[in-house]
Amino acid sequence: MITPKSLEELATYVEKGNNIFFFTAEWCGDCRFIYPVMPELEAEFPEYQWIHVDRDDYIDLCAQWGIFGIPSFIVIKDGEEVGRLVNKNRKTKEEIAAFIRQL
Repeated sequence: MITPKSLEELATYVEKGNNIFFFTAEWCGDCRFIYPVMPELEAEFPEYQWIHVDRDDYIDLCAQWGIFGIPSFIVIKDGEEVGRLVNKNRKTKEEIAAFIRQL
């Protein structure tokens, strides 16, 4: 999983490629719940680059993208959003995988 060091670096992943943006925060219990299975999801869907975005580091971007609940996922292919799993509910590995499969 890639963790951008700046907004400029993050923007490069928005512009090109098949990318899943994983929005979290250190204090988020539901995010910590899903962390252990993230490597399995990355392995199951290698056609995507996985981008970790800490909501607290990019609060303005999250507001702009409508990320008000975490953990959340936005899928962007070559600059176009093709899917989002955005809410404040705890997510399971199975729910995330089903979301990606339906894209």
